[in-house]
Amino acid sequence: MLIPIKQTQITKLIPSVGTGGQFKFSLGNPRKILQRVIISSIGGFITLLIGSAGNQTNNFWLLLCVVFFLYIIWGPILESSRKNIKFKQYKFYSIFDGYISDIYKTEKIESSREQSNRQGRLELVENKRTWLVIELEDKDGYLDKISFPMEKKHSQIRIGSNIRCLVSSNNRNFDRDIYLTDAWLPDVNIWVGEYPYLLRPAFEEICYIYLK
Repeated sequence: MLIPIKQTQITKLIPSVGTGGQFKFSLGNPRKILQRVIISSIGGFITLLIGSAGNQTNNFWLLLCVVFFLYIIWGPILESSRKNIKFKQYKFYSIFDGYISDIYKTEKIESSREQSNRQGRLELVENKRTWLVIELEDKDGYLDKISFPMEKKHSQIRIGSNIRCLVSSNNRNFDRDIYLTDAWLPDVNIWVGEYPYLLRPAFEEICYIYLK
């Protein structure tokens, strides 16, 4: 079941500025964090050298130096905020209230590197992670699927479990080009999804109002 909600309610469900959970996701894996640290350090060091030269733009370069050094913080905030704003640009939104019709696992490559084997030859080493994929349906049929990294708590998820999420589209009928947020399984009180779009207490509250 798709329950339309007004555009004004989206601001209560999806913030414009990234939350703590969104910051954690956008911060990324250790490799991505290292890249941010390198960019921050190199940029900050170069601008600090230029700013300490004593020219007329000294204050500007000093400010730019601080910006670079804080890149490790504002970078993820900016990235998550852009995701939120992009989602809020859709025209139509609905709460989906349905069930899980299928569950399966898949492997995704998170990173890869080359290293020498015992014979001295380079070989590609891939770091894989198991992802869980759940397919969503309601009385009108198949909607879409959500995939996310599998964790121990996800063993509670079963076919037939109730599931709720926010669906967006530029098509009023939601019959094509739809996009799903993270989802809530009220029966076991578990949230699933790759990126935490929703302010979860607010979404649970609005579900109670519309679906009671």
